[in-house]
Amino acid sequence: MPLFVPKDRKSLFRQFLGGMYDAVVITDPNGHILEINPRAEEHFGYSEEDVVDKPISFFIPGLSPEIVQRIRRGLAEDRHMVLDANGLNQGGTKFACEVTVSILDLMDPDDLVFTIRNVERRRKINEMLRAKEAAFEISKAALFTCDKGGRITEANDTFLAMFDLPDLEKARMKTFVELMPDEPLPKNFARALEGEKTTTCIVADTEEAKEELEVSLAPNRSGRKIRGVVGSLCKIV
Repeated sequence: MPLFVPKDRKSLFRQFLGGMYDAVVITDPNGHILEINPRAEEHFGYSEEDVVDKPISFFIPGLSPEIVQRIRRGLAEDRHMVLDANGLNQGGTKFACEVTVSILDLMDPDDLVFTIRNVERRRKINEMLRAKEAAFEISKAALFTCDKGGRITEANDTFLAMFDLPDLEKARMKTFVELMPDEPLPKNFARALEGEKTTTCIVADTEEAKEELEVSLAPNRSGRKIRGVVGSLCKIV
């Protein structure tokens, strides 16, 4: 049976562009805008009529005509090219984006397709995670995470020192109950897996003396799903 070939491939292609999550900008070989999809209109705040025949640098300031020609030469060897850049919307606000460039022969020979993904939110999340990681490491409280089975997955240096563990790999061989078997901590761990937060004071025997510790446990959530438990141990002075 012969394959079905749409009569109007350009119309089908435009329908495809209209449904894409990423912003798409089609330019001529010199980087002048021919067409954009609805997502690009949302990202940049312009209608297609506003930007036709403007250079791609109107959206991505770093893509000068010289850079566009260099990209074209590079695309002669590779099917696509990925760039980290900054987009510029109608309000003058810049946002971090990932730009994939490829050559399109469907519309006109050697037209360029710029697929633009806004990664500003991803960048901010990464920065926030790095800040939290730094705070995790320097905290004077003993901080840790466990999986649902109670196995230690992460722990800071204070936690390692408190339990006389040489490194994180050794900590990951331990379970919460092995390190903290005294009630009500195992019960509190189970409560955390059910979505509760608990704080309990316990007395721990050390080589030097008895120390009073405040142990807080909470569910480690990913969206609505509980993936384990997070906790902290603080000495009460």
